[in-house]
Amino acid sequence: MQRSTSLPKRLGLTGGIGSGKSTVARMLADRGAVVVDADAISRALTAAGGAAMPAIAETFGAAFVAADGGLNRDAMRQLVFTQPAARQQLEAIVHPLITQETRRQTDLAQSAQAPCIVFDVPLLVESGRWRQQLHAVLVVDCTAEMQIARVMARSGWTREAVHKVLDAQATRARRLAAADMCIYNETASLDELAVLVGQAGRRFGL
Repeated sequence: MQRSTSLPKRLGLTGGIGSGKSTVARMLADRGAVVVDADAISRALTAAGGAAMPAIAETFGAAFVAADGGLNRDAMRQLVFTQPAARQQLEAIVHPLITQETRRQTDLAQSAQAPCIVFDVPLLVESGRWRQQLHAVLVVDCTAEMQIARVMARSGWTREAVHKVLDAQATRARRLAAADMCIYNETASLDELAVLVGQAGRRFGL
């Protein structure tokens, strides 16, 4: 029997820090989606031996390279939150490499005839370039207070540090305005969340 040559559905997944987006991505992967994770790609690029590290070291200096040869994330986080020009310099290094790896993973998923490719992109709404590449956008949503509580509990950050990240991301209203579908993940248990993910996934052949 001849295999289908139809292209996979392309679902954008986004949500603010602490929303539960990564958990939703894992659940979609468990249902058969191929997840292209922009954060994971970025972390690999800025780990020891990562493709972005030579340019980062040259641009920002040794203080931004950790002892293991990867990015000194704490130092860079403080710099980019206080100096917008530094953020732009970092993005100019990392974003083209993320785009290149995203395309590579997408091509592999299409070759494998995956039913759905989920693009897990924290700044999907902010980027302005993603929407036209997708069949739909799924937003994982919760209140800002829940985001803060989750990040403080899991990462040990101060409330002020979490607020800085929230301030740098799209507002909740802006994300919701961009959503074709929304999973409200305020107090849902993992079992309840899995039901909601299943309902969304079925619309994409999962």
